[in-house]
Amino acid sequence: MTVIKVGYARVSSTDQNLDRQLAALKESGVEKLFAEKISGKNADRPELQRMLHFIRERDEVVVLSLDRLGRSSEDLTTIIDEIRRKGAVLNILDLPSFAGIQDPNLKALLTNLVLEIYKYTAEEERRKIRERQREGIKLAKKRGVYKGRQREYSADSHNPRKRYLYQQVIKMLRADPPVTVAEIARTVGLERTQIYRIKKYAIANGLLENVPNRQ
Repeated sequence: MTVIKVGYARVSSTDQNLDRQLAALKESGVEKLFAEKISGKNADRPELQRMLHFIRERDEVVVLSLDRLGRSSEDLTTIIDEIRRKGAVLNILDLPSFAGIQDPNLKALLTNLVLEIYKYTAEEERRKIRERQREGIKLAKKRGVYKGRQREYSADSHNPRKRYLYQQVIKMLRADPPVTVAEIARTVGLERTQIYRIKKYAIANGLLENVPNRQ
């Protein structure tokens, strides 16, 4: 049976760069690589699922850090358990390594202990961030300055590329004869659901007439 190192890399959005993770994984000797640009809010990620389906007994799954696998303790436990169920081992590059320990039982015990500590720490950090966000929103509402979450694609987007794409979508939505949503999606490289969100936002703010666009 051929045993290989399988790498998994993830960033949360298309604007983020995978290069640092990919370089570290390749340097560690990864032979098969799965990478994606998607939120880690749950385990329902295409490349993650392909990786879990691909691995075999005694393979080594390599990630740069634990939060690349998942953001919640529950999801991390599910993913790690699936890796173990397949008979593979997990190597997290920025965690302490116990490669020098010969006793496999002691090595597994220490590895599991470190993983549990880091899972707990990650979950606590997420909880604190959510709590700070709620407190900040509450205070902003009291001061009357809360404007809600910044829209990803809008005329006010801080991202020049997304601001430009928004403007192009609006221009095509206003076109006469009308451009189909599918054509707009293909032209600007966005999902149809994102086109519909932009359209709904534009209509609600009086920037676009509520004229149905063809699929």
